[in-house]
Amino acid sequence: MDPSVLALTLICAFFAVCFGQSGIDKVVDWKGNLGWLNGHFAQSPLRGTVAPLLGFITLLELAAAVLCTVAARLLLFGKAGDIPHWALGLSGATLLMLFTGQRLAKDYPGAATLATYFLLAIFGLTLAG
Repeated sequence: MDPSVLALTLICAFFAVCFGQSGIDKVVDWKGNLGWLNGHFAQSPLRGTVAPLLGFITLLELAAAVLCTVAARLLLFGKAGDIPHWALGLSGATLLMLFTGQRLAKDYPGAATLATYFLLAIFGLTLAG
């Protein structure tokens, strides 16, 4: 396998795990996540909108996980087409939304962590061509 295709496959697999775990955790422990996030965003412009935003970001994370899983599998068989583009584009958009929330909550260390994930998504997009 070409090294750039292998790197792209691993990046898609990374985001499949990352978003899959995060999205499933939000579904399984909705009340716990909602309670924590209500406190996290209590002093931000997002207070009062946490529940619908949590639902939206959960759907995006799960969609990104599924798309990244499909992309990684198709890349292994040399039949990926544009799927990695869409998978990593959705991953990047999801990370940008999460990053915006962290910045609004003034959680700068959390935002910095998301920035590194975002860079990985952008790198993956460049590999996807």
